[in-house]
Amino acid sequence: MTTIDPTAPAVLDEETISAYRRDGVVRIRNIIGADEAARFRDAAVAATAAADDYSKGSAIFNQYVNVWRQDDVLRELTLDPRLAAAATALAGVPLRIWHDQVLIKPPHNGAATEFHQDAPYWPHAGSRHSLSAWVALVDVPVERGCMTFIPGSHDHQDLRRQDLADRDDMFRAAPDLRWEERLTIPLRAGDCTFHNAYLAHSATPNLTDDPRIAQVAIYVDAEATYSGAGHVVTDGLGLTVGEPLDHELFPRV
Repeated sequence: MTTIDPTAPAVLDEETISAYRRDGVVRIRNIIGADEAARFRDAAVAATAAADDYSKGSAIFNQYVNVWRQDDVLRELTLDPRLAAAATALAGVPLRIWHDQVLIKPPHNGAATEFHQDAPYWPHAGSRHSLSAWVALVDVPVERGCMTFIPGSHDHQDLRRQDLADRDDMFRAAPDLRWEERLTIPLRAGDCTFHNAYLAHSATPNLTDDPRIAQVAIYVDAEATYSGAGHVVTDGLGLTVGEPLDHELFPRV
């Protein structure tokens, strides 16, 4: 775990970087200040209340994709240089934004987000590294839907997509992971986890009276190419298969 000064550039020590590359996840305390988290929380609530076609709801959580294109305040967080500097240090390669999302688990949401990897859902080829900065905009204790990770599971990079609603699907795809150690990471507002896109992770239901609100900035290798697979973010953009994601939607950081 690393704690940083939210008013200064994010500088990670070698111990933090090494732990991330070993485990596939690291928690950074106070990557943004509490006042900033409250401001972004209020903006997320307002933006998602007015959301239209860039939202996606499910029984598990409500997902609002590419909020940085819709809201000036939330754009500040997605493009925040503190997040970008930390992500680049952890990844060790130049990065670009893949997309962002606001994730909300409503109060008394009884559904867990089951173990899955992110990368199998993405239309990327040749990516040396991709990772997500999951920023808590409210306190996220275990009972509000914090995440659990399987450290080291990012070495499984040839798995199919997993079903987020099926508690056994990850372990049908990779039976050995069922018996591995699990790491649960509660967060205070302003804290962040960075996790590798191949790291298996889950989230508990929200059993509290208040929504769980997080904003996620997702980064991909700046040299990754478009695979041509379908995805809500790339569909209709006219990208060329085999070419880098050189488009205004995917700025380098």
